[in-house]
Amino acid sequence: MYRMVRRQHIAIQVHARAKANAVYALLRDGASWSTWTPIDSFELERVGEREPEGVGPIRIFGKGKVAGRDQVAELILDRRFSYLHLSGLPVRDYRADVDLEPKAAGTRIRWRVSFTPKVPGSGWLWRWVIERFITQCACGLAAYAQTTSVHER
Repeated sequence: MYRMVRRQHIAIQVHARAKANAVYALLRDGASWSTWTPIDSFELERVGEREPEGVGPIRIFGKGKVAGRDQVAELILDRRFSYLHLSGLPVRDYRADVDLEPKAAGTRIRWRVSFTPKVPGSGWLWRWVIERFITQCACGLAAYAQTTSVHER
């Protein structure tokens, strides 16, 4: 019997009391991710097309014994940071879009992820794991961007 593997979707929204440019700068700086996410290590495997962390670089992020490879796919200055997960998790066609919307009291961060699990029936598990991780990342980004913005004033 054929089991359909369904595409999974996650959407997290948080508010940062920091300007969009401060939030965007942290997303672009792969080395900063270990400061505001659960990630332990960062390595730039390949530089981007026009600048090291522009469009196209491959970043390796480590958490314990797990290493994930992500590629920056799209950048819109102070508005969007998108990446593709290339390897490390048992998923395919993983894309994340982090959209930043300036608000009167800071920035709304919308972190959306979609992927297809490689193993049929495991989508619920990977959605739970990834949603928990992305929530930690989004909340950490909002909190850290606020502290760095305070110091820049």
